[in-house]
Amino acid sequence: MKILIITQYFYPENFRINDLSFSLQKKGHDVSVLTAKPNYPKGKIYTGYSFFTKGFEIINKTRVYRSNIIPRGSGNGFRLFLNYISFVIFGFIRLITIKENYDAVLVYAPSPITVGYLGIFAKYKFKVKPHLWVHDLWPESVKVAGGIKSKIILYLIELMTRSIYFFYDSILVQSPLFKEYLISQGVNKNKIKYYPYYAEDFYKIVNEKTKIKALFPEGLNILFAGNIGVAQSFDTIIEAVKIASKKIKELNIVILGEGRDKDRVQKKIYNLGLSKNFTFLGSYPPEEMSYFFASSDALLVTLKKAHIFSLTIPGKIQSYLACGKPIIGSIDGIASDIINNGKCGFATESEDYESLASSMVKFAKLGYKERCKLGSNSRIYFEREFHKEKLLDTLIDIIKK
Repeated sequence: MKILIITQYFYPENFRINDLSFSLQKKGHDVSVLTAKPNYPKGKIYTGYSFFTKGFEIINKTRVYRSNIIPRGSGNGFRLFLNYISFVIFGFIRLITIKENYDAVLVYAPSPITVGYLGIFAKYKFKVKPHLWVHDLWPESVKVAGGIKSKIILYLIELMTRSIYFFYDSILVQSPLFKEYLISQGVNKNKIKYYPYYAEDFYKIVNEKTKIKALFPEGLNILFAGNIGVAQSFDTIIEAVKIASKKIKELNIVILGEGRDKDRVQKKIYNLGLSKNFTFLGSYPPEEMSYFFASSDALLVTLKKAHIFSLTIPGKIQSYLACGKPIIGSIDGIASDIINNGKCGFATESEDYESLASSMVKFAKLGYKERCKLGSNSRIYFEREFHKEKLLDTLIDIIKK
């Protein structure tokens, strides 16, 4: 099949659409990508790219058409709005110049959902069925994670979202619980298909690397990987550590990642006298994550308490499961069910720092065999629900219908 993938984010930016695109190409499909000049997450156009260069390149045998974009800068307010809208405008212009024909269009839609407009144009230009892969539920995610409270703005976003969904032949959702929300937005339930993330091949069970293990402090190491943002509810982690550190000798929270909330989080940790319990390692390539996970005792996932987050399967869940490690969560809904029902670790309600502290203490008391069993259950769950080859075949079946 000839497939056009439309995504605001693409390699060298680190998003899972990269692996999906390259994997489809390896399986014999002819894949092209329409994307923007890379600028995530630091908000500046990457070295080697500019307004007048790199409008087209071939990466891993995949044709990549790049539009211009206004960089996201600090990622706040009006600048982020310009970033989203500029990709729609410049992407529309870039689409006009593409002379190929396609059998299908797949639109990758984390935030922003505005990328959906490009898929609608592609539907009519190439006379194909477009498929929208939804990862964030607008306007709810904008309200909760973006802090937008204006009823007028949220209403306008709601209208925009409904208009986008109307034109798609199928809407893929990363969590089965998204279906109810989309139906409430007027989407025909027959359009909606559950299609989750898988974890890339480099997320796997590996042996420790000495040089990476040396970065970890002595004691019990619970690792958090990912964005340090408001949605991740770091206050819950900090308050839990304040309690659990009195009962666990040498409790360490090791943090891999960056984010807008990092400075505030570090100041709070320092002011509470908990600096000895937190280690910030910064960001590393995704290909190295499995070795960091192997050096930890358990992996941590947290989210704010919000209805929308209870419907979501955070992408890191698949990565954690694939690496066969125990998981500790302060998280509601389907992600909590995966951890608890799969017997992969301990999950309690979002923002309940006392229960999170109890989970840490409970885990600390487990023996080696009990911890290994939790990790083994994680990998078993991954193989059953999120295996890459199975999900790639599922995607092709969806597109062909």
